[in-house]
Amino acid sequence: MEYRKFKANYLFNGENLLAEDLVLITDSTGRIKEIVHYTNAGEGVESFTGIISPGFINVHCHLELSHLKNTIPEKKGLPDFVFSVVTGRNFEEEKILDAIAKAEAEMLESGIIAVGDICNNTMSLAKKEEGKIAYYNFIETSGWNPAIAESRFRKSKSYYDEFISKRQIASIVPHAPYSVSQELWGKITPFFSGKVVTIHNQETKDEDEFFLNGSGSLVDLYKRMNIDNSFYKPVKLTSLQSYFKNFAEAPSVILVHNTYMKEQELQYLNQTKSGNQIISFCLCANANLYIENALPPIDMLLENNSNIVIGTDSLASNHQLNILEELKTLAKNFPGISTEILLSCATLNGAKALQMQKNLGSFKPGKQPGIVLIENISGDKLTPDSNSRRLL
Repeated sequence: MEYRKFKANYLFNGENLLAEDLVLITDSTGRIKEIVHYTNAGEGVESFTGIISPGFINVHCHLELSHLKNTIPEKKGLPDFVFSVVTGRNFEEEKILDAIAKAEAEMLESGIIAVGDICNNTMSLAKKEEGKIAYYNFIETSGWNPAIAESRFRKSKSYYDEFISKRQIASIVPHAPYSVSQELWGKITPFFSGKVVTIHNQETKDEDEFFLNGSGSLVDLYKRMNIDNSFYKPVKLTSLQSYFKNFAEAPSVILVHNTYMKEQELQYLNQTKSGNQIISFCLCANANLYIENALPPIDMLLENNSNIVIGTDSLASNHQLNILEELKTLAKNFPGISTEILLSCATLNGAKALQMQKNLGSFKPGKQPGIVLIENISGDKLTPDSNSRRLL
C-alpha cells in the first residue's frame, strides 16, 4: 500500500499541539496510520512550514444563503438583519445554485471537512450528494403564529424526508426561541430523539427582554413582518430557560451564537441537561461582529469547561466561509487563548457536537479526518496573515 508522510513545525493531533519532530503517516486516501518520530519515518517525508491539523468542522452554516453575500448592511442589529434576509432572499435559482457551488469550493479549499448546515429548502441537496464535504443537515422550522404550526411543520417534514431519501444525515430543528410557537414546538419535539439538534440562542440582548417582559426590538420586528403577536404572554424566564427542556431526548445540542449568554445560563444547563447529553456552544465571531458588533463571552465559556465549537454562519452575515478566519478573530480579541484550544474548538470539539468523531476531528489511527496546513504563523501563534489550505 502507498503511504504519504507529512511533517511541519507543529503537529496538532486534535487535542494537543505537538512541537517535536513528528511525522503523520496516512494511506493514499488520507486514512490515518500512525504518528512517528522523524527518525523512524523513512523516506518520502513531505515537509511544510506551519501547523498541520485535522480538517476543520464548520458547525453552523447557511449554505443556501450564499447568494446574499455583500447585500445586507453591517452592524444594524439582529431584527434588521432577520428582516433583510426574510424579505430579500428570493433570487433566480441559477444564481442561488452557482453561489452554493462557489461557497462549498471555498470551504473545501480552506480546509473544512464537515459542516452543520441549516436548510430551509432543498436547494443545496444536489451539491451535497456529490459527497465532497460531510454534512449534518438541520431542517429549520419556524412559525410564531400558532395558526400556521401545522403547515410549517408539514413543509419542514417534507424537506426532511427528501434529505433522508437521498441518504443525507438530517434532523428537524427550531430556528430560534422567538420564531417557534408552543404549538410548533409540540410538533417537532418528537423528532429530536437520537438526533443532533441546534438553535440560534441569545443572539441579541432583546431576546431575553422579550421572554422576560414581552418587550424590546423583537416586538417591533413582528410588527414590521405583519406577524400577530397578540396571543403572547411573557413566560418570565430567560430565552434559553423557556425552551431548553424540549431537547431532553437529543444526545447532542448545539447552541449557536450565545452572544448575550450569562453565567446563570450555564448553571441552569448543568442542572437541566439529561444524562450524557453533550451541549456545545457554537461561536460565529465574524457574524456576531457583522450583525450586532458584539462578541460572545468566550472567557466565561472556557472557565466553565464548555464544549466550544466554531461556525461561520452564512455569507449573508460574513465575508467568507473560513474557519481559520473565525479563529483569527477570536485570537485577536481574546489573546490569552492558546492556539491549541482554538484548534480543538475547530476540530475534535466540532466533530463531537455533530457526532462525527468516529471518523473526523483528530489524527487517531483509522480515521479519515482530512489534513490541513496552517501557514504564516509566529511561533505557535496565529497571525493576521495566517492562511489555511487542504493537503489531503
